[in-house]
Amino acid sequence: MTLAAGARGATAGGGATDDAGGRESDPGNPPRAQRSPLALAAFFGFAVLGIAVLTALGVWQLERRVWKLDLIERVEQRVHAAPVAAPGPAEWPAVTAARDEYRHVRVAGHFLNDKETLVQAVTDLGGGFWVLTPLRTDEGFTVLVNRGFVPPERRDPARRPDGQIAGETTVTGLVRINEPKGGFLRTNDPVQDRWYSRDVPAIAAARGLGDVAPYFIDADAGAGTGAGEGPDGLPRGGLTVLAFPNNHLVYALTWFGMALLLTGATIFTAREEWRARRSTGRSQGAP
Repeated sequence: MTLAAGARGATAGGGATDDAGGRESDPGNPPRAQRSPLALAAFFGFAVLGIAVLTALGVWQLERRVWKLDLIERVEQRVHAAPVAAPGPAEWPAVTAARDEYRHVRVAGHFLNDKETLVQAVTDLGGGFWVLTPLRTDEGFTVLVNRGFVPPERRDPARRPDGQIAGETTVTGLVRINEPKGGFLRTNDPVQDRWYSRDVPAIAAARGLGDVAPYFIDADAGAGTGAGEGPDGLPRGGLTVLAFPNNHLVYALTWFGMALLLTGATIFTAREEWRARRSTGRSQGAP
């Protein structure tokens, strides 16, 4: 009897006992106030929306990864294929990056060396210039050929005479699509003859070339361009950069991970809210 009474006394003095699990409530730590239904609706609404958006972004990155892998495969096939005839005027309206860029082509004609254009470039060989020279083809149209790279001290054609090809020649290379307006934070200036991108229409207009192909050709190394034919091989062709970053799987996992974290946070919040409401209901129902 004494022991039982002492136990009851300890219970009475130490706090009320939770009927459900025998846990004692702390009078100094009252239950958390419940959130209003409106606040809960807003929270869960935004949470569901956020989960949906993050999941959609992850799926989109997976789709982008499939597209990028297909692009890389197509470019590899084009680059290593045997050269075909460059698109002529009848095909120009249909020329697109998706269909034609990096296609390996061949074209014959003669260079208009007096109309070459230097475009600023940064390559693995350092800073310098691309040498873009019009080629008058045997088919009668003109196409700009990026013959390759020259360092600043060799920008003057007189300092690379072995690279100035006269007469008939055949060029092979990769089709590249027009690069309009200029480079990053730098705009082409035809009046001052300063070029930061290979803008085909602007260069053609500045050189008075008339109607030219809407693309240019990145010449292969030594493919009838003078590269490798002189003692120093200038202009240096074959420097087309074929690099396609493919981090889409990492991005997808990041978005899916964030969606998972938000899902966990939402479940935790819902559980805590349910516990708070159950505790409040029991307290109000106690005699």
